Amino acid sequence: MNNVKFVTYLVLGSVLSFGACTNSANTKVQTTVNGHEDHDHSHDGHHHHEGHDHNHADHNHAAEPTSATDSQEQASTAATGTTDPIPNIPPFTFYKVKSGISFTNADLTKDKKTIFVLFDPGCHHCREEATALAKNYNKLKDINLYFVSMNEPALMATFLESFAKELVDKPNVQVLYDRNQDFIQKFHVPSLFPANYVYDVNGKLQSYWEGEKNINEIITLYTK
Repeated sequence: MNNVKFVTYLVLGSVLSFGACTNSANTKVQTTVNGHEDHDHSHDGHHHHEGHDHNHADHNHAAEPTSATDSQEQASTAATGTTDPIPNIPPFTFYKVKSGISFTNADLTKDKKTIFVLFDPGCHHCREEATALAKNYNKLKDINLYFVSMNEPALMATFLESFAKELVDKPNVQVLYDRNQDFIQKFHVPSLFPANYVYDVNGKLQSYWEGEKNINEIITLYTK
């Protein structure tokens, strides 16, 4: 990776961190791809750092945009030419946080829906969503659920144990380290965390949304 691309990803890390953990008034929701629903892009102009209690040592906060609009515009320019996620799961390489073993698209269980949750371990909305999902694990046994983050593995290592203990060591749940920024290069560049992406058994995008959402709606979108 050349120096220009490296700086770009450092800035993107700051953009995504800056847009995390917004309140419900700031939530950007995008759902039901096939239904062509309108996207709600309402924001109050400010993103909040509430709940970020870890140090983003690898994020260049000096390079952060000065407004929510700047954040979104900069994130959009780094996307793969579209404001919507890629419609089919692309080739990718992530790494299992606990073992360091690579995990690629070839490792996905083919007869199950696949959900990616792009998250920041210091984001309180990400923690709350993980906790709510854990309490509903019995409804999630027949899907693949992958928590993906670009944060250092040390920051992610105890995420489930701390906030979603019911998901620990479940065969259909993994916490994955996106070491090479594959998600923002190949899938989508979200404005807010957590960002959820639901793909059907054929790897086709069904729905996605950014920010918090009612757990009952999440379960429905994951399993329908």
